[in-house]
Amino acid sequence: MSKASGYCDPAFAKIGDVFTKAIESEFELGASLAIEHKGKIVVDMFGGHKDIKRTKPWEENTIVNVFSVTKGVAATCIAKLIDEGKLDVNNKVSFYWPEYGCNGKENTRVSDLLCHRSAMFGFQDGMPSGPWQNWEVFTKALETQKPFKEPGSAQGYHALTYGWLVGEIIRRVDGRHTGQYFMEEIAEPFGIDFQIGLNQSDFERCADMIMLDDFGRKKNSIDYMELIKYVPNFILPKRYWNLKEAIKGGDFKIAFEGREEDPIGYHNLPDWRMAQVPSANGHGTAHSLAKLYGILSNGCQRDGRQIMKPETLDYAIIPLSSGPDSVLFGSNITFGLGYELGKNSMPVGNFAPKFKNAMFGHAGVGGGVAFGDIENQLGFGFVCNQMHEVKNLYKTVNEIMDALFAELEK
Repeated sequence: MSKASGYCDPAFAKIGDVFTKAIESEFELGASLAIEHKGKIVVDMFGGHKDIKRTKPWEENTIVNVFSVTKGVAATCIAKLIDEGKLDVNNKVSFYWPEYGCNGKENTRVSDLLCHRSAMFGFQDGMPSGPWQNWEVFTKALETQKPFKEPGSAQGYHALTYGWLVGEIIRRVDGRHTGQYFMEEIAEPFGIDFQIGLNQSDFERCADMIMLDDFGRKKNSIDYMELIKYVPNFILPKRYWNLKEAIKGGDFKIAFEGREEDPIGYHNLPDWRMAQVPSANGHGTAHSLAKLYGILSNGCQRDGRQIMKPETLDYAIIPLSSGPDSVLFGSNITFGLGYELGKNSMPVGNFAPKFKNAMFGHAGVGGGVAFGDIENQLGFGFVCNQMHEVKNLYKTVNEIMDALFAELEK
């Protein structure tokens, strides 16, 4: 039987109850939850199992691949480089990466990459084959290809390509890959247990990530959602028009394109875990993410050390793009400089996380979410290791967030 363990401040008992139910009902295979409030850990819980056979218990120091939650960590690296005076996101990408300025990408700005408006949400010739650790293979393909649309003209979520595009900017500006920069400049100084490019010595404590078998893989059957393409607009409610256009465009399939060579479960193999993919393969604990965003939400400093000036973070979370997102089915997701922002109305249901108000951070396709909230001085991290069906993808974390904000709003 799965059990939940850890600490929960009595004032936040309802949040702990939601997490415990998710674990002990076995809706979640394994997960951890951590919340900082005003610089103090008020929830730090974990439970379930690291493997699909439920033979390895999820422990306090268990880490897991958090997929696109990694983008918020990479965004923090970008903000720190801005703070250091090394990067101006209003410059053209080619100012830092000259080879990129070709084939219709000459006027793309760094900010376009960060807010998913560079129209480079996939690879024109398909995802490159070979080891995930071959950084130059992926960046070379992106620097030479044409964009899918006019850069800056539309928002299209860069699910995987964000990692190589933004990561190459970091490498060109600083000389280090994103994982090394984050480790040396933020993780080690602040004691944050999060890695982009996992050390082999940490494999033993890493949970397996269980994805839907057909996610990102080519299918012969027609997705039922595609039927909306054939419904005339005068019949279709207006709120579904953006969805229809996104389905017709097919950008989701490009952005989340899989590789036939990759076996199911490749996310748990050494090549993926050890690679630098700053959009999708960060590994860490909920505690580490709550601590990172807790620091950011409390003046960007702790114990005499500072990640960046608060004014720099304020700049990084100014809304730059709010959809409709051609990859994410026409949704009105808001982005700043790499951070997902809670500026628009919350979705109905659990197919998306309920980002709202002053929240900044990122969600991952596996169901994980991490965010900060300066107004409430919050740092939040929830990570799990089993991808649910789309309708329940963020069920647990949304119920936790509902309980959390109900408590804060009392």
